[in-house]
Amino acid sequence: MTWIIIGVIVLILFILVIWVIATYNKLIDLRNRVKDQWAQIDVQLKRRFDLIPNLVETVKGYTKHESETLESVIKARNTYVAATTPDAQMKADGELEQAISKLFALAESYPDLKANTNFQHLQNELTETESKIASARQFYNDIVLVYNNKIEMVPSNIIANLFKFKQETFFEVKDTERENVQVKF
Repeated sequence: MTWIIIGVIVLILFILVIWVIATYNKLIDLRNRVKDQWAQIDVQLKRRFDLIPNLVETVKGYTKHESETLESVIKARNTYVAATTPDAQMKADGELEQAISKLFALAESYPDLKANTNFQHLQNELTETESKIASARQFYNDIVLVYNNKIEMVPSNIIANLFKFKQETFFEVKDTERENVQVKF
């Protein structure tokens, strides 16, 4: 009878160890997927970042007296370069997105600029990139949700707390980014 009790205890401990290992590995997998999805956003932001100087130079030739809008695009781009954390990059991305919107709105006032094939090509590339950024953000937020749920839900929260897994931040739109873009001439 004692051997049976010892056998049951060993079996329970074995199952518990397997569960801890499996839960820990799942948390590691989810954390790495969050990092991967952030890297996917970063790739698209870099692509947009690389397109901006060409777009600004094209617009400069047509809108010499609209320096404030161009400067805000350049400033927002530089703020993104200086950002070192995902939170800072998210904030800088919002500012850059708003500045680009103003730039495109500005182009509406210059028919010659709108007709310029280089500007059209750059605008199309940027629009395509913005679409990819939106998709990457959605995938990022989806995996952050799964990861954060795993960290908070019982019983995996025990392992998450034991190994100090931290929640990730969602990529959220700031209130100022929800407002319509105001372009003043």
